[in-house]
Amino acid sequence: MTTARKISVAALTVGLVAGLAACAPAGSSGGGSGGGDASGADCNVGISMPTRSLERWINDGEGLKEKLEGDDCTVDLQYADNKTDQQISQIQNQVAGGAKILVVAAIDGQTLGPVLEDAASQDVKVIAYDRLINGTEAVDYYATFDNYKVGQLQGEYIVDQLGLADGEKGPFTMEPFAGSPDDNNAGFFFAGAWDVLQPYVESGVLTVPSGKAPADDDGWKAIGILGWGSDDAQAEMDNRLQSFYTGGEKVDVVLSPNDSLALGIEASLDAAGYQAGSDWPIITGQDADVANVKAILADQQSMTVWKDTRELGTQVQAMIASIVAGDEPETNDTETYDNGVKVVPAYLLDPVVVTKDDVQSVLVDSGFVDASDVGL
Repeated sequence: MTTARKISVAALTVGLVAGLAACAPAGSSGGGSGGGDASGADCNVGISMPTRSLERWINDGEGLKEKLEGDDCTVDLQYADNKTDQQISQIQNQVAGGAKILVVAAIDGQTLGPVLEDAASQDVKVIAYDRLINGTEAVDYYATFDNYKVGQLQGEYIVDQLGLADGEKGPFTMEPFAGSPDDNNAGFFFAGAWDVLQPYVESGVLTVPSGKAPADDDGWKAIGILGWGSDDAQAEMDNRLQSFYTGGEKVDVVLSPNDSLALGIEASLDAAGYQAGSDWPIITGQDADVANVKAILADQQSMTVWKDTRELGTQVQAMIASIVAGDEPETNDTETYDNGVKVVPAYLLDPVVVTKDDVQSVLVDSGFVDASDVGL
C-alpha cells in the first residue's frame, strides 16, 4: 500500500490558476446556461453525492458546487438518499441534461458500471470522488484522501495512548467496528488500522471479548455497519456490552472508523453508565463532524481523523479545469487503486489527526468549524 505524497501548495496553486483560466473563458456564460464557446460549454458538471444524512456529504457537495459555479461552470448537484437506483437515475438525467464531466461519490462502488459506460460512450469524463468505482473502464480519475493512512492513524493513536509499543502494559479490552460493507473505502480504513492492531490482538495484549476480531484484513465486512448508521452502531455496541461485559468488565478502547459510528457507540456507552473522565474508553473517529468535535471537547471521543474536504474540492476543481482545457489532470498515484478492470489514476491527499488540544488551532483557526458551533 502506498501513502500519499505531500501536497505542494505552491504547485497546486500554480496549476489551479492556470487551469481555472481555461475553465472560465472569455464570453462564457455565468453559472447556469453552459453557453459561450466550446470550452465553456464543456464545463458542464454533474455532481452525484450519496446522501444528505451525513454532514460531510452536504459540505462536500455544496462546497464543490460553489467552487465550480465561481468558474462559470454549469453544475447540477444531486443527492441520492443512499439509494443506488436513485443515484443511477440521477446520473442518467445529468448526462441527458448535457453534463460532460461527472463527479461521483458512489453509494455502491460495484453497481455504477453500466450507467457510466453509457456516459463514456457520449464522451463524458468521470471522476470518482472519495470512493473508488469498481468493475468498469468508465472511470477516468480518482480524487481522495489516503484512506489506508486514515486507518493507520487510528491504529497508531490507540497504540500510542495505551503504550503498547513499550511492551509492558495490558492486556486491554478492545471492540473493533468497520464501515459499510458496500463502501469500498471502508476496507481501506479497516486494513490500515488492523495492520497496526492485529499483532497486539494475536499476542493477547489486546483482547476482544465479543470475538469480533477478523482473522485478517479481508474479514472486515463481517463487522461492518451498513450505511454507516449511528443507530445501528449503537445497537451493535449495546449488544456487545450486554452480552460480553456483564461481570464488571469494562471496554478499554473502541476502534470506530468514522464519526457517525462513534456517535452511536458513545450513546451506547453513556446509556450503560460509562463516565467521561473516569472509565470512558478510547474512541477513534473520522470526519471532524460538529457533534463529534463537541464530543472530543467533552472527553467522550478521543480523536478524529480530519480530511479537509475543502482541499479535496479544490483538487477536483483543478482536475475539471485541466479536462476542460484539454490537458491531463495531475495525479500522484498510478499504482494503488485497481478497480478490478483498470488501475485508476488517483490524487491522494493527507489526512490529519485531531485531538482535544488541536480543535482550536486546526479546525477553528482554519475556518472548518465555527468556535460557537462547538462551544468555544
